[in-house]
Amino acid sequence: MKFASSFCTWLLASCVLAAPSPSAQFSHSPSLAKRCVNSPEDRSCWGDYDIDTNYYDESPDTGVVREYWFEITNTTAALDGVERSVLTINGSFPGPTIIADWGDTVVVHVTNSMQNNGTSIHFHGIRQNYTNLEDGVASITQCPTAPGDSMTYTWKATQYGSSWYHSHFYVQAWDGVAGGIIINGPATANYDEDLGTILLADWSHETADVMVLRSHTSGPPTLDNGLINGTNVYGDLGSRFETTFTAGTRYRIRLINGAADTFFKFSIDNHTMEVIAADFVPINPFSTDSVSIAMGQRYDIIVTANATADNYWMRAIPQITCSNSANPDNVKGIVRYDSTSTADPTTTAWASAADDDCDDMDMALLVPRVVVAASDSPDEEEDFQVSISVGGNGVLWRMGESSFVNQWNYPTVQQAAEGNDTWSSAQNVVVLPDANQWVYFVIETTLGASHPMHLHGHDFWVLGQGTGTYDSSSASLQVTNTPRRDVVQLPGSGYVVIAFYTDNPGAWLMHCHIAWHTSEGLAVQLLERETEFLAIQDNDRINQTCAKWDEYTAVSLVVQDDSGL
Repeated sequence: MKFASSFCTWLLASCVLAAPSPSAQFSHSPSLAKRCVNSPEDRSCWGDYDIDTNYYDESPDTGVVREYWFEITNTTAALDGVERSVLTINGSFPGPTIIADWGDTVVVHVTNSMQNNGTSIHFHGIRQNYTNLEDGVASITQCPTAPGDSMTYTWKATQYGSSWYHSHFYVQAWDGVAGGIIINGPATANYDEDLGTILLADWSHETADVMVLRSHTSGPPTLDNGLINGTNVYGDLGSRFETTFTAGTRYRIRLINGAADTFFKFSIDNHTMEVIAADFVPINPFSTDSVSIAMGQRYDIIVTANATADNYWMRAIPQITCSNSANPDNVKGIVRYDSTSTADPTTTAWASAADDDCDDMDMALLVPRVVVAASDSPDEEEDFQVSISVGGNGVLWRMGESSFVNQWNYPTVQQAAEGNDTWSSAQNVVVLPDANQWVYFVIETTLGASHPMHLHGHDFWVLGQGTGTYDSSSASLQVTNTPRRDVVQLPGSGYVVIAFYTDNPGAWLMHCHIAWHTSEGLAVQLLERETEFLAIQDNDRINQTCAKWDEYTAVSLVVQDDSGL
């Protein structure tokens, strides 16, 4: 059995690109008509496009199809040296990295070979523009894929940068059904080598389905350990992730926080980092000693190998303010300048790594390279109070008035196709019927817990973020040069205000990316331009997957004891 425990070096390839389709949804710079080659000396180039192309309006169409075959199976493994049951894709965790170029079409065939588990695969942060059924969310865009059944997802890489895919069925992602996504494209700074993804994860020696049931009754469970690209040590067992630097080389690293419930600060002793992207959005580069990264977020960084030749700790430090980790000082990898060395580093962490907090990176630093202003006058505004209740059904989280529940065997897209618009309060439906409208979401909480909020189908503009009660009469919202991303941290006892544009028909989910909170109902769903997505969706595909799921549940004991997500 193979488990990923080292970096892969990916070759960035230029490609011949077709002319973009026109769009007038946003103002932007004129289309760039130059042909160039992406290279270490000029990473801003990309064929007829470059880093200043507005990717919301236009993107390449390479005609290239990147095809992948995933098989999800039950197995056992000792990722940190302690053996337990895990779920893997093609026998590994993380699963295979999806690699494509900007403008490619990606096809992923997923076979469920588990004995007693449904599944679905969500491609986190991929906008799925006009391809809503490819979003892979059980109970929203599909019934779960039943054991023995397969699902093929097809989508266009209209963005570029770094992300991950993961199961969106129950808490399956945190038992191993996850892997990286790399979409090659231009960058806001030059580098020599792309070291690929680093997937940060927390890890328990019990399975995630056991942990989430504990969360339902007793609150957030404590996790035993953490992993860097699927490996770590526990006591005298296991092995740490390692990579080798060559002096003078500039390395691109794609950081992903794939944890269930751990906010990390990432750093490499004695090395500063140049941050060039937040989620899928290229930003003006800035330097930092450490990167704060919430669950579901991604940051692309460049690290220059300019330290004295030695061994250095790579650290992913759980922030105890908002994370329950039994070994917060143990989530480490090793950077070596000499690949033959076997010694542990003796280096010291940056001083900033000692600050324990759960705050997003400073908004003022996350300035998108391509400036696209949000509207300062929304067409629609929704206000959500995040709260919790404890009762006969255990712990439930609310976003607004209800704790979210949708049914695995009757997904939103099927319900809509049948004309059944009798949405229950528990389905938390926000109806957005009109095209090209600006929507504001004000999300706030009086509770001390922070929440990484993720929106499917869209990037959003982070207009404001802070502690205390949001007051629209006094709060200063920023609509230009504000971060755009798809995951933002709702501060404990605070608020966040986001804006997005209704340019993507579909049934889209917004939820907290803490695994237990998603299961416990901290979510809403958007019904965006319903008549348009119903006109183009493949109802036969939906019904066939649901029929297979119904056949499976007719002979197997399946109890949905969570939100359906």
